[in-house]
Amino acid sequence: MNENEQTQQKAKTSLWQELKIIFSSSRAFWLVNMVNFGEGIAYFGILTLITLFLGRNVGMSDAMTGVSVSTFTGLVTLCMFGGGFVSDKYGVRKALTIALVLLFAGRVLLGFAEVPADLGLRPLGYVMSWVSIVLMAVGSGILQPALYAGAKEYTNPKVSAIAFSFIYAIMNLGIVCENFISPFIRTDEPFIGGIHGLGWGIMGVFLTCTALTGVLLLAHITLFTKKVEKECRTVAAAEEENQNKTWKQRLSEMPFRDMRFMWFIFILLPVQTLFAHQFLTIPEYIFRVFPAEVAAKFEWINGINPFIIVIFVPLIAMLTRKVSVFKMLLVGTSISAATTFLLIGQQPSLTLLIIYVVVFSFGEASWSSRFYEYVADLAPAGQVGAYMGLAGLPWFMAKFTTGLYSGSMLAHFIPKEGVQNPGEMWLIYAVIACISPIGLLLTRKWIEGGKQTPSVPKN
Repeated sequence: MNENEQTQQKAKTSLWQELKIIFSSSRAFWLVNMVNFGEGIAYFGILTLITLFLGRNVGMSDAMTGVSVSTFTGLVTLCMFGGGFVSDKYGVRKALTIALVLLFAGRVLLGFAEVPADLGLRPLGYVMSWVSIVLMAVGSGILQPALYAGAKEYTNPKVSAIAFSFIYAIMNLGIVCENFISPFIRTDEPFIGGIHGLGWGIMGVFLTCTALTGVLLLAHITLFTKKVEKECRTVAAAEEENQNKTWKQRLSEMPFRDMRFMWFIFILLPVQTLFAHQFLTIPEYIFRVFPAEVAAKFEWINGINPFIIVIFVPLIAMLTRKVSVFKMLLVGTSISAATTFLLIGQQPSLTLLIIYVVVFSFGEASWSSRFYEYVADLAPAGQVGAYMGLAGLPWFMAKFTTGLYSGSMLAHFIPKEGVQNPGEMWLIYAVIACISPIGLLLTRKWIEGGKQTPSVPKN
């Protein structure tokens, strides 16, 4: 079924009917989202602070920290490609189990990476950090495509746009919770009602995330049984048929050879570097150029983005479900790239920073879940995970390449001591991001020409 046929099918279903269908979705769909929500808290609780942790607690330099964090986030997306085959081969339930086991092991190990500097054991801390990074990356790489595969397997095809927006929004709801709780755990600053935080530091946040992962693993194993999986799957026959295929057969059916599709996903790489800067650059940017009272609650600034995503991704998806994915990507990437110019002033402004986060978030909400819906609709039944992995390749490149220079850029433009020029750094990043919407606009006729989706075998 191509994009035009899908749009016509969705047009026959009213918005109210779609909402009734999604909220009456199977038990398996909501169990997938239980993992999605909990992992949103744990993953981003660590990701938000890992740059600070490796630099301040483990003792890495800015450059080494940037490369390490970039390696972690890049491996997550790279592993999504192989991880997609795991969920296609073994099913969503087993894939989530494997992912949670790896994530729990990696997070336990990360807790031992902070070693006393006076004992000369910092190299050991580096090694433990990197092993932890690999374990967590593989776990997350398996988990992410499994979540989206679950959205397709356990919901009615008529509500695919809303189902994928729910996956994206619920993950961000977890991030909202994490960003609200994290400062309370990390600092001893006074909060609402004069209550002081626990002051457990970054390690306290990491241990909390590790404990949550363990609880999530136990809940998943207990509640998401084989019986639930069998009863709730809506594409079981196609799943079983595709599970018998070899990896070579699966790869041959993916749209590598369709230049329109490949250009379509890779032109997003420049604007996706801005997403990488949310955890590679923003934390140190806030800590280095703003007062201590702002830095103490920087997670709250970080939390604006997922808060907007939680509310507006499903809302925008519902209101624009009949609008083509291309148009939504063009609008969304233009907003995200253009708003970065707000940060180019030489004098940092908290007001402009908050406006930047808000407007950038609306840009993200405009196209993020719709893109994943497009990829899932393109994929044959039983191959959603593999297609999600392919669509994640540009994101892998954005995260990995951004980390190769982000630490050096911080050291050059925002050194810990000396003259700082954050505006020049953000100007460079804004110009890079603009390549995406400009590239989409210039090649619009070619992308939209011919078939709307790649010509690949459907099973």
